[in-house]
Amino acid sequence: MVEEPGMVASEDDPFLVRRLKLESLRERGIEPFVDGFELTARSSELAAQYAELEDGSETSDVVSVAGRLVAKRDQGKLAFLVLRDATGDMQLFCRVNILGDEGFAFAKDLDLGDWVGATGTVLRSRRGELSVQPTEIRLLSKSLRPLPEKFHGLTDTETRYRQRYVDLIANPEVRGVFETRFRIIAAIRRYMESEGYLEVETPMLQPIPGGATARPFITHHNALDMPLYLRIAPELYLKRLLVGGFERVYEINRSFRNEGMSPRHNPEFTMLEAYQAYGNMQSMMNLTEGIITHAAREVLGTVEFEYQGQSVSLVSPWRRATMAELVSEVVGSPVSVHTPFAELSALCETHNIVPEKEWGSGKLLAELFEALVEHTLVEPTFVTMYPAEISPLARRNDEDSDLTDRFELIITGREFANAFSELVDAVDQRGRFEAQAAAKDAGDDEAMWIDEDYLRAQEYGMPPAGGLGIGIDRLVMLLTDSASIRDVLLFPQMRPESL
Repeated sequence: MVEEPGMVASEDDPFLVRRLKLESLRERGIEPFVDGFELTARSSELAAQYAELEDGSETSDVVSVAGRLVAKRDQGKLAFLVLRDATGDMQLFCRVNILGDEGFAFAKDLDLGDWVGATGTVLRSRRGELSVQPTEIRLLSKSLRPLPEKFHGLTDTETRYRQRYVDLIANPEVRGVFETRFRIIAAIRRYMESEGYLEVETPMLQPIPGGATARPFITHHNALDMPLYLRIAPELYLKRLLVGGFERVYEINRSFRNEGMSPRHNPEFTMLEAYQAYGNMQSMMNLTEGIITHAAREVLGTVEFEYQGQSVSLVSPWRRATMAELVSEVVGSPVSVHTPFAELSALCETHNIVPEKEWGSGKLLAELFEALVEHTLVEPTFVTMYPAEISPLARRNDEDSDLTDRFELIITGREFANAFSELVDAVDQRGRFEAQAAAKDAGDDEAMWIDEDYLRAQEYGMPPAGGLGIGIDRLVMLLTDSASIRDVLLFPQMRPESL
């Protein structure tokens, strides 16, 4: 923005007021955007170090602090400035006789939102406020845009999600949620390392989107003149590593699905996927329980807590029940994938589920579970024995080939994990891929494609294995008592803003 000569700032245009103030600073030889600042203390460190300092006491200890100016109060020859750093708030106790007339006037002229550095002595005011009494105040970075009116405790969700930087300024507890998120991920990494897993990296741009049934995002690689897809899951690449001889691998990965948005879904999300050679569904249950309880203890100090008013206990052992058992309990009669198709269809229609023509009995059973059972499971429940029809990458059960050794973990009515004994039979895998391809040709744009390279890898021989996926975003929601996935994503996807 360039001001016209003679332009006068109006109180109705605070942005222009600050731009003119910026130019005034430069004209006076004051650089409004400095090259670094040497800190010697932060808010939380001062609070801990001087916890026993009595009210009205002064020290000769000199510190240098910095932060964003979030509050100020002028009392004649005294001024109180509140700086917020990454650890909390601290007060600057400004005196005209210490700063001098010019320095004191400079301090009072600072704007809310400015980044400020100060050097001075530590004291505790008569009112008990731990403070720094500055002998020098520096403007470190000029804020040109005023903080939103009543930014303290900002509650407008549109502004909070779209302008997360303002949300973090206005609501310190929000920063706490994200600090917890990063601690959860760090705890998971430590746990996986302790269990002998190697963290690896696999492609985010893939020639064939695989590892899940979902609609992908499509892009184009100019140099190769070929379409590429943002990964919907890293699964098939991680399992290639088992073929190559790695025994325990995992990836905390960003995946992308071109699907709807909801309080539980964002098109870009974070998953943990892990694969264990010689493992199976049972070992994946043990791993899942271990990961989640370890993360809870690390960040909450307990495995019993509340989520959105519901009591949740992660105390072992967690319930294990088959999908058919759970659906049978709700409908009041035994049902399974072997229940006559017409009977399952009628049962679906009774519960307002409209079957599609390509659905088989396994899909009908799964739809009944999702509609009638899933939302009722508050305590951790491993739901096992998923139909093969909806589990194209899972190993068939030895006793019933229409079922797979697969589970989903449900807590508070939501899926948190999906795992199974891996399908390592390349012939069976090809048949499942072909069934998925037929479904895609029939109009199912979420069905899988045939991945010939993955089949070739399996044909070299893949060890028996267990595989696991955990939704990190949902786990963070659970452990931070957050109602929406947008509350645990720093920058959730939003509709375009009208500026």
